[in-house]
Amino acid sequence: MSTHYFREPKRPVRKFLISDFIRGVSVEFMVAEGLFSYRRVDPGTKLLIESAVVREGDVVLDLGCGYGAIGITIAKAVRGVKVYMVDINKLAVELAKENVKRNGVTDRVKVFHGDLYEPIKGLVFNVILTNPPIAAGLGIIERIVTEAPKHLVSGGSLQMVLRKGENVVKDLMTKHFKNVKVLARKSGYTVLMGVKD
Repeated sequence: MSTHYFREPKRPVRKFLISDFIRGVSVEFMVAEGLFSYRRVDPGTKLLIESAVVREGDVVLDLGCGYGAIGITIAKAVRGVKVYMVDINKLAVELAKENVKRNGVTDRVKVFHGDLYEPIKGLVFNVILTNPPIAAGLGIIERIVTEAPKHLVSGGSLQMVLRKGENVVKDLMTKHFKNVKVLARKSGYTVLMGVKD
């Protein structure tokens, strides 16, 4: 993710339509230059979507949703889920809302603008999914991990994909979750899952 991700663009951005087939469903996303993974759904995001442990009827949070690849695909692929998506970037949120309509999941997905857990205060989830912005620094990942338990039901899980820093993040997760384990590894990416007591 580029370091200017959190700043609003000063000039009009070019938009593109990309499509893919992930977790057994076809998806298409309107994306824009400057957003993370705008040329294609990146391999780390794909690995998280494919390996995520999400059950029928779960309430899911896609934290740092970008243009919506994770939350929208899960909403299409897993029956009966309710998905909440949050991002701090206004353009990402605008595109995520457009992509929710484009993929026909408006009845199952809600998109919010704001900083991490701020917009969904008081809500709890079965699953939190995230491909955290490494470029934003370890501080953001620490907040994601340390604040996650109060937004999860008992037995709920935080599942995140990382390209580096796996051991540091795993140690951090172990302090806040039980049963921290690796769900998947591929092409330098690792998906970690921690379960709340």
